[in-house]
Amino acid sequence: MTTISQIISNKSKAFNYDGIPQQVRERARHLILDAFGIAFASTRFDFSRHTLDGLQMLSEGTTGDVPVVGMDARLPVRDAAVMNGLLIHGLDYDDTHPSGIIHATASVITAVTALGYKQDTSGQDLLTAYVLGIEVATRLGAAAHGEFHQVGFHPTGLIGAFGCTAAAGWLLGLTEAQLTHAQGITLSFAAGSMEFLQDGAWTKRIHPGWAAQCAITAATLAKNGFVGPRETYEGRFGLFASHLGKQFQLDGLQESINTIGTVWELMNVAIKPIPACHFTHASVDAAAVLHKDLALEEIARIVAKVPAGVMKTVCEPVENKKKPANAYEAQFSIPYSVATGLRYGRFGLDALEEAAYTDATTLAIAEKVESQADPDADFPKYYSGEVIVELQDGRRLSHREHINRGADTRPITNEEIVVKFRENAATVLQADAIDQVESLIRNIEKHNAREVMNGMSKGAQK
Repeated sequence: MTTISQIISNKSKAFNYDGIPQQVRERARHLILDAFGIAFASTRFDFSRHTLDGLQMLSEGTTGDVPVVGMDARLPVRDAAVMNGLLIHGLDYDDTHPSGIIHATASVITAVTALGYKQDTSGQDLLTAYVLGIEVATRLGAAAHGEFHQVGFHPTGLIGAFGCTAAAGWLLGLTEAQLTHAQGITLSFAAGSMEFLQDGAWTKRIHPGWAAQCAITAATLAKNGFVGPRETYEGRFGLFASHLGKQFQLDGLQESINTIGTVWELMNVAIKPIPACHFTHASVDAAAVLHKDLALEEIARIVAKVPAGVMKTVCEPVENKKKPANAYEAQFSIPYSVATGLRYGRFGLDALEEAAYTDATTLAIAEKVESQADPDADFPKYYSGEVIVELQDGRRLSHREHINRGADTRPITNEEIVVKFRENAATVLQADAIDQVESLIRNIEKHNAREVMNGMSKGAQK
């Protein structure tokens, strides 16, 4: 019997640059551009420096060649993947595949650039491996129908590792048999717990980079003859049974995998317009619409309706969500997000500052927010949000965003991605350095991995 991992291996082996439509290549370049802009912005925050300090301690006495984005440092291949993945995902501003509920770019691009730097890979091969990794990761994530979050697993770390494995295996030229082994090896490495939601811990930030280093390790072991399980996904203790329980019905995955190379899930990847959990975006936008018609002192009660499948992530525990203790709790809080949208008409990077999420006025509004499951939500296809404001005089104002911005039918354009990239990069780079980085990514096929990553590290800091 042909296993799912073997089908992925067969598809990966046949995957090539010429088979990727021009429209997909162009979108891929812009997704990568978005990712690196966020990485530059993340270098300003404490989590980036503390992570780098720890990784440098681990690698002390060894040679590290791969550049860290925007931080004038170099690390060994796997450590660089961990670090750069953290920078891309650290502000929770990176792209999301809605059906898979996975931040696939953050893991896949760090895997291919770290391994590609080591191998002096061409830019064309970097782009090809990246697209392949996205196509694999998004399909595997979508097969769970949103269930990983419900039982406490973060798909970006868990599933992202398998997309990275396909990409790393392609770059390493693994045979079909070797790539099948590599996926089985990754099954014992991949991880990602949602426990960070309880207290705003930093662990989610490191999941994409961890996925990348798992994949690099697994693919390299497989290339050198290490043997892994064959039934990685459908086996008795495979990915889905071990994480979602034996009652979970794994339907349609094989058919989905068979469409790799003809159906392009990369085109369904959603760019984030707001630096917070994607599950909060529609509610923020709904609140922002109401902002202009409100006098905050007149608010008596606020109801925020969100899909039932996101309640555990952005509405619970209630006390933490209404009074976030740190930026991460703020990013995963419907009450705080709605309060910020109602008060300011937007949610930007400044909402992650301590002065913002501890502000008494904003917290007083958040305290009035009651989160409810929305029976009309079309989740996980869309991450809807509705905000209803009841005023002291009995009036009722409401607005619903059924389809979140960035979704397939409300896409963020390539031109808008460039604007977002430049805004994020401008937090740490001079204008000429921003131009240089943008040119490197938008013309990635004309460069090799070392030129691209060296350009990420040499930007003129403000």
